[in-house]
Amino acid sequence: MTLTIDQRRQLYWFFAIAFVVLAAGIGLREPWPADEPRFALVAKQMWESGDWLFPHRGRELYPDKPPLYFWLLGAAYAVVRNWTWAFLLPSLLAALGTLFLTYDLGRRLWSHWAGLWAAVAVLAALQFIYQAKRAQIDPTVTFFITLGVYGILRHTLLGPQWRWYWLGCFAAGLGVISKGVGFLALLAMIPYGLMQWRRWPGLTSPGAGHAGHWALGALAFIGAIALWFVPMVISALTSGDPEQRAYLDELLFRQTATRYTNAWHHTQPPWYFLGVIAGFWLPFSLALPWLLPRWRDALRARDAKVWLPLGWALLVLLFFSASPGKRDMYILPMLPMVALAAAPYLEAIAASKRFRALLLALAALLGAALLGAGMAALLGDPRFELKIEAERGLMPGTDQPWWLLSGVGAAMLLALLALRRHPLHAAATALVTLVVALFSGTALLLDAENSAAAVMARARVLAGDAEIGLVAWKEQNLLQAQGPTTEFGFKRTPEAQFADGAAWLRAASQSRRLFVLDEAMEDCVVRDRAQLVGTANRRKWYLLDASAIAACSSQ
Repeated sequence: MTLTIDQRRQLYWFFAIAFVVLAAGIGLREPWPADEPRFALVAKQMWESGDWLFPHRGRELYPDKPPLYFWLLGAAYAVVRNWTWAFLLPSLLAALGTLFLTYDLGRRLWSHWAGLWAAVAVLAALQFIYQAKRAQIDPTVTFFITLGVYGILRHTLLGPQWRWYWLGCFAAGLGVISKGVGFLALLAMIPYGLMQWRRWPGLTSPGAGHAGHWALGALAFIGAIALWFVPMVISALTSGDPEQRAYLDELLFRQTATRYTNAWHHTQPPWYFLGVIAGFWLPFSLALPWLLPRWRDALRARDAKVWLPLGWALLVLLFFSASPGKRDMYILPMLPMVALAAAPYLEAIAASKRFRALLLALAALLGAALLGAGMAALLGDPRFELKIEAERGLMPGTDQPWWLLSGVGAAMLLALLALRRHPLHAAATALVTLVVALFSGTALLLDAENSAAAVMARARVLAGDAEIGLVAWKEQNLLQAQGPTTEFGFKRTPEAQFADGAAWLRAASQSRRLFVLDEAMEDCVVRDRAQLVGTANRRKWYLLDASAIAACSSQ
């Protein structure tokens, strides 16, 4: 199945465009809350301490996630030696890898064009682009799950190819030590088994006498997990460190089983993900009205190439819908396999006049909305402008973000007008313009408020050579702190942190300062002697010396 020169050229162009879309904004901003500073801080502390088994957030262990993603962040830093550039690289590479796996499996199952359309469908989904441009674990676990399903389908639909099956199981294990849910790739064996039972055509025979080959898949899965789990458990059980033992219990029970069966936040109704698919998978989700009857016909025809990946995706949807705790990014791993199940039909759907009209209408609506919102904010003071400026910590009357929205909206509408004779090209150009300009522009314009880099640099200027103690701090404060810094725990109450910080400050008042969140300052603080450092993430921060806490000596 060697590609022709034209096919290679098409593939190169697709990945060149995908790289521009997904890489736009890298290096232009620091990590932004909620998750990015936390994950970057954990990786940075692993790198500096050399402790790769037990993640830390400050002085405390961080048991919420397994460590593979933090290892990848550390590996990215080892290459570029700059956290501003490194923290987004794993997501970028994982997204590009996911696109390639989607294309390659579609090519092998149907044709080059089917694979390319499947990859386009993934890249065209808003959720995929947004997550790929964030330093969160979801793009990475999506890659490992996609690789897992890819390997299993290479064996079950195009096999026998045992090495791909074993690699798929190994990838599922790597997914487990990145975010726990990597095992979902193995659910592909359920529709395969059901289809074998119902004697669907086009499947690789299980083969008599191959029980050992199938069992090696389980060993590959467990072996991948054991790369971290075994040394971590040995250390936790033999070190005598109660924190490591508590880390093991928290990770295995509260952050896995309890979080799934009895979630304590992000509770949503069972149908929540249907709305996510309809809205967050745009513009790919526009094709669903055309896809549903085709998938119905494929089911009647017992087409395993369509229904094995689609059946797996439905199992994943059912799995996450059954848990009370739901977040939109949970179903991101479904997207590549749903796009793959759509692959043989997308070219015909894209040729439909109604689909093209819908796509153009969506792009025009987005462009008009951005242009209208930007101009309204520049020419007046609508409520949404004041609300957004207050939420983002922007000075009232700040014009740059609104000029950005106006410019992006105008550029989208001009692209649609100039390429109106070629609807797909017009919509694609408009949407690429939206993503590249908006993500790059907001990275430049909003970084000072969305990250803590500026406020921590200001704190260092005010403190001089003094050591800074952090009270009621957030991960971005410790991550972007400059010079000597200490902290008094992250999960402890602000009152406990302030009490320890005050005692620490008094012990060496000439060479120490406290960096304190406004709401965490005790009533005994002399506010006239507190230095305002600035605001970041809509929080106000102060620097205190010993004179500012003189009245707190009784604490």
